[in-house]
Amino acid sequence: MKVVPLSEGSAIAEAAMAIPYPDDAGAFMAGHLTGQLVTRTRILRHWSDLSIAVVDDDGECHARGLMVPLDATVAGRDPFPDGGWEQVLIWAIDDLLEQRQPDTLCALEIAVHPDAARQGVSGLALAGMRTLARDRGFDRFIAPLRPPLKANDPWTDMADYAGRLRDDGLPQDPWLRTHVKAGGRLRGIARRSTTVTAGLDRWRS
Repeated sequence: MKVVPLSEGSAIAEAAMAIPYPDDAGAFMAGHLTGQLVTRTRILRHWSDLSIAVVDDDGECHARGLMVPLDATVAGRDPFPDGGWEQVLIWAIDDLLEQRQPDTLCALEIAVHPDAARQGVSGLALAGMRTLARDRGFDRFIAPLRPPLKANDPWTDMADYAGRLRDDGLPQDPWLRTHVKAGGRLRGIARRSTTVTAGLDRWRS
């Protein structure tokens, strides 16, 4: 398999964007208002050269990795913001409108096709995203992570959960472990990374 930018061709971009989310992704995410800024059309129009697809020798797409650039040098900004995913996205849109020169590339998501699950494709996508950030001259590559297995341990504080290590010193959580094994460093807890808003009736349903 190889990693290519979505700008490689319309067929690759369309196949990458067609990869579905898992059935258990959560209907509650429809209440994520900031996330509505990230339309597939907008990603392809503005950042297709900064997002990637994992394809095999036959051209079949097995994963996508979406990224946005931002300028972390703007006064008052922290390159590892407490606002996490949402804050980065708002800054990326603001920088696009103000035509600022970005210095940081941020991962928004990695989506693996269900037929390619548990085959190491997500790690390949992550490595490709990191390589692209380096090759395009960005000062840093950041990734606000949502460890899915945290939902199995809801009453543990996120900092305590992220700090759990195996005997080999790597994070106990597999998604955090994937990033650390790829060379990443845990820089903090983004406690307001994704805010989902809805009425009580909608939450109950």
